[in-house]
Amino acid sequence: MKASTLGLDRILRTVSDFLTDKMVPFPMVTLNLFLMYEGSMKISIIAFDEFTDIDVWLMWDLLKRVKNRGWQIKILGEKDSVVSQTGIIIPTHGNLNEANTSDVVLFTSGPGTRKKIQDQTFLSSFDLRPEKQLIGSMCSGSLILAALGVLKPGDRATTYPTAVKLLKEYQIQVVEESLVVNGNVATAAGCLAAQSLVKWVIERLVNKNLSEIVINSIQPVGQGLSFNEGEWDALYSTPAP
Repeated sequence: MKASTLGLDRILRTVSDFLTDKMVPFPMVTLNLFLMYEGSMKISIIAFDEFTDIDVWLMWDLLKRVKNRGWQIKILGEKDSVVSQTGIIIPTHGNLNEANTSDVVLFTSGPGTRKKIQDQTFLSSFDLRPEKQLIGSMCSGSLILAALGVLKPGDRATTYPTAVKLLKEYQIQVVEESLVVNGNVATAAGCLAAQSLVKWVIERLVNKNLSEIVINSIQPVGQGLSFNEGEWDALYSTPAP
């Protein structure tokens, strides 16, 4: 991760730990500091035809809730647009090779993964470096991580139930968990587990406090989302529609 980001992360952790120890509610200025910190970061979501709609939308929405002028979040694909499993056409923001210089690379899932693990043109677009990048997958997107060698024989990982047998063919130790983290590589399973995957990304790039604020912002009112004006103002510059 960027040195400047890590330096600020230590400052934010110190402030948050102090406030937590003193049992002081986070004032709006502190929450705004969490949400508006500076730090250049490239985050790529990999999509392809027949992707699972919610996996892209939910990751995109949550990541976009971090109001950081230095964050660059893109949906990458082989073409100018991709078609979801339900037939929705979305534009892409760049080519797949941009993932190789991204700080974070997240693979979506869907029926299209079965084709992509056999598509050498698609696979050859990637030169990912887990030692330098955060790499994650949703559901059957783990098949692509295995096909790329990001997941190696013997590694623990999770996936969607319909992809378990195929992932095991790569000699992956498949476990029935919603999120499995191995260093800089994470696999998530179950569409709503996108929350856990994005929470992991935000916690690694910024801190735990910000990740919890973002995830709470999509929970039902009274079950994470509150009427606390400081939290609301920190997350949104304009009221939700």
